[in-house]
Amino acid sequence: MSRRFDFPGGIHPPTRKARSTREPLREAPLPRRVVLPLTQHRGQPAEPCVAVGERVRTGQVIARPQGRVSAALHASISGIVSAIEPRPVPHPGGLSAPCLVIDGDGSDEWAPMAALEWRTTDAETLHRRLADSGLVGLGGAGFPSQLKARLGEHHAIDTLVINAAECEPYISADDMTLRRHAAEVLEGARLLAHLLGAERILVGIEDDKPEALAALNTAITAAQSPPTIELQVIETRYPSGGENQLIRRLLGRQVPSGSLPADVGVVCHNPGTLWAALAAVRDGRPQVSRVVTLTGEALARPGNVIARLGTPLAELLEDAGLDHERLARLVMGGPMMGHPLARLDLPLIKTANCLIAASAEELPPPPPPRPCIRCGDCETACPVALAPQRLLAFAQAEADDKARELALFDCIECGACDYVCPSHLPLVAQFRAAKDRLRHKDAEAKRAERARHRYECRQARLEREAAEKEARRQARRQAASRPAAQATPRGGAGGQEAVKSLRIAQAAAKAALRKAERALARASDADAATLADLETQRATAEEHLRAAEARLTAAQGDPQNSAEETP
Repeated sequence: MSRRFDFPGGIHPPTRKARSTREPLREAPLPRRVVLPLTQHRGQPAEPCVAVGERVRTGQVIARPQGRVSAALHASISGIVSAIEPRPVPHPGGLSAPCLVIDGDGSDEWAPMAALEWRTTDAETLHRRLADSGLVGLGGAGFPSQLKARLGEHHAIDTLVINAAECEPYISADDMTLRRHAAEVLEGARLLAHLLGAERILVGIEDDKPEALAALNTAITAAQSPPTIELQVIETRYPSGGENQLIRRLLGRQVPSGSLPADVGVVCHNPGTLWAALAAVRDGRPQVSRVVTLTGEALARPGNVIARLGTPLAELLEDAGLDHERLARLVMGGPMMGHPLARLDLPLIKTANCLIAASAEELPPPPPPRPCIRCGDCETACPVALAPQRLLAFAQAEADDKARELALFDCIECGACDYVCPSHLPLVAQFRAAKDRLRHKDAEAKRAERARHRYECRQARLEREAAEKEARRQARRQAASRPAAQATPRGGAGGQEAVKSLRIAQAAAKAALRKAERALARASDADAATLADLETQRATAEEHLRAAEARLTAAQGDPQNSAEETP
């Protein structure tokens, strides 16, 4: 085993995983109808490619990705597309979003997709298969997996980390996946390590999962092919499952503020994502289902099920023996980072790893907040070593720029500060609100910057067109006066200086274009808005170069300047 490191803070809430791990992983009943939101991932929503009334088969593409950061969507059952319209979706604000509705025919007829042997298939075909399969991270972030698989093209990745910590209370989806499918998870890790160019696979798992640990040890022993797989067991502590925290605990590498794990040579995936990646390539199965934990005291039969995406949550909970009288609160995700749902008729989405049907005694509402007593417990518990009490003061005063200076965006919203606060202050809620305000402000600034670049691009284009027009005029004038010019060549230092200045401007424009192109290449894993901004800057630099070249051509076509250069 490698040397172990640690991160600051952390807490030890009750894990409450025993009830959902008593029974083995099972298949949920096939739903009669599914509602599939077009946004189940980070980035741009998918665009429907089927029409109302059309029959679709399980696994068929029904919405294609739009933009670079997006993901395809597939039919999770076979049947008829009955609607494409806004429907309520699982969201903290209870919002609606565009959805595809499929009424099932009960046959579950699959659309065939060719199986691939990843060891003998070229990398580009594998990348295309991951993109075509609509695969996103199943740990909760929902980032399109095909983009993470390409990080090795722009970063030196040496380690793929399997994040099997699953530190948040109640959630046991990864635990149960590893108990039954450890070999498939490791095979999926080899597949992605192959695409990333990683030489090592490192599994990080907490010590409260002995059955999953035993399954991993068996699978690692049976594995023969490279790369090598190392297993590290770490002490149970929340939030060890945070990417940066786990990397620091396993490898001793600290991800700098504002950077990605790839910047320190690491890519993390959770077990569910790796299993889904292997299924997409080896079995030709796109992402149409996921493992979800069903737990809480309002359920008679808690457990983990493989459920089709778009299944109504009410059907999953009823199958688990929901007691409506005991249900006081329904939470999607864990109690620390999840969010409550106000209704049961919402669909299962790709990022829903857990549903907690809690009784009033199990997850009681928090007491009314009281004034901060400056105890410092929140700072001690913070796994990022922030000062939550100071951040709270700035957030409440909407002094968001000062909160940014205190590394507000380093906050991972784990809820550890809320958990230990004796005054029951809603710290994380205030931090989220401050982040939203700053993101809105930054988005407005980017829009203004893009507008400025578009204006500069237009001005450069007008200058280029004017210079080209002047060049044509000068050429005609030169052709008409050529005999006189040959008889009496004229010139002066002013024209030569003008040509020299224009050449300097041309060189500067070329340098600006090269700089913009390098920035665009380095930002390949940035969000869509940033990429659009950089692309606009590149186009502006290109227009400036064209205008400079046109002005230089016009100046060199002037008979006086030509005479100076070639006396």
